[in-house]
Amino acid sequence: MRDFYEYSTPELVRLLGARFKEYRMRCNLTQKEVAVRSGIGMTTIHKFESGTAGNLSLSTFLLLLKAIDQIDALDKVLPELPESPYLMRKNEKKAQRIRHPKQ
Repeated sequence: MRDFYEYSTPELVRLLGARFKEYRMRCNLTQKEVAVRSGIGMTTIHKFESGTAGNLSLSTFLLLLKAIDQIDALDKVLPELPESPYLMRKNEKKAQRIRHPKQ
């Protein structure tokens, strides 16, 4: 298993692009088919897969996940958490933010 903390953000984007390409190919989809399904330009898809995209917006990435039928993988990235008793206030309302006391 890799230690992703050792990677810079651009390195992680390159890694995701390479993984995305593998998923796309296993789905037997061309870049053009992914572009049509996602509404993302082929140039963006090519740059992402080849590791030359400097950055990729979260919305673009989500559209690409949908195009290869992997949007459900988000549950593995950030699974829904059970209610936390530590975030409940005395009046049974859930805390909206965390504040630390001034020192």
